[in-house]
Amino acid sequence: QVQLVESGGGLVQAGDSLSLSCAASGRADRQYAVGWFRQALGKEREFVAAISWIGDRTYYTDSVKGRFTISRDNAKNTVYLQMNNLKPEDTALYYCAKKSTGSAYTLLSSYHYWGQGTQVTVSS
Repeated sequence: QVQLVESGGGLVQAGDSLSLSCAASGRADRQYAVGWFRQALGKEREFVAAISWIGDRTYYTDSVKGRFTISRDNAKNTVYLQMNNLKPEDTALYYCAKKSTGSAYTLLSSYHYWGQGTQVTVSS
């Protein structure tokens, strides 16, 4: 079973950057993709970005394209989310999760083994 732990959140101003990390531990029975999701206060959890096992495929929600970059280092069992030009609407609790094999990259239901989340707050 895989455990995921997010880190790197914080309080920043609009236009600043943050880099989130998603560190995996435990045993995975196969290679897996990872996704980042976020949930703002009072809103539903939404897809942000995802990356395949070898990193050849990446996916982003429209609102973060050109600002966020997802990457991974499998030797370190870590997936990253580089967030640039942050906006107040990016404020949320950010989660990473493991994607089920063969399922869609952008659907919440495709993911399991969620981390506890890391808070990102962007002030205007």
